[in-house]
Amino acid sequence: MKGIIGKKVGMTHYFGEDGKMITCTVVEAGPCVVLQKKTDDTDGYNAIQVGFGEKKEKNVSAGMKGHFKKANAQASTKIREFRNFTEDKNVGDTITVDIFEEGETVHVVGTSKGKGFQGVVKRHNFNGVGMRTHGQHDRHRAPGSIGSSSFPSRVFKGMRMAGRMGNDTVKMRNIKVAKIISDKNLILLNGSVPGSKGSYVIIEK
Repeated sequence: MKGIIGKKVGMTHYFGEDGKMITCTVVEAGPCVVLQKKTDDTDGYNAIQVGFGEKKEKNVSAGMKGHFKKANAQASTKIREFRNFTEDKNVGDTITVDIFEEGETVHVVGTSKGKGFQGVVKRHNFNGVGMRTHGQHDRHRAPGSIGSSSFPSRVFKGMRMAGRMGNDTVKMRNIKVAKIISDKNLILLNGSVPGSKGSYVIIEK
């Protein structure tokens, strides 16, 4: 598996070779520095640990300072492991968007936008109870009945009710790589990517 850490920039569109307009999400991906290389002998599995972004040294713990110094790298804002990385990388090497090719599909992992506490209409697409003209008063966005009376005398787990919405880890699968701009470390993905502008995402294949 190959992958890279990036930051969501926003959305744009461009015209392809056939003249059709393609809507894309722009992600600033890399360059990422390899901080650690894990093997079966030392750790029980094969993986590389990469870092993305720059962090002030005063905000880094003493242990992590030594970890970054060992890799001869700047303190990173985001750290992630990629198991069974397809390319042979050593500590200190740099990973760029060139590991991907235009036209291939990738998976994108990110944190969705937080919506706060929401009712059942917004959270679960309920229609409300009854109609305005049938004697119902203020029930247009209500959840309706949620359980029985004497038996089982409780609400079943997993019942669709009001609650916190969003701010969850979301994985969007099979998003097409529309364009790669290597000199600016940008990758254009033909599809929606979870999260707000400036949020971190993981692009993996």
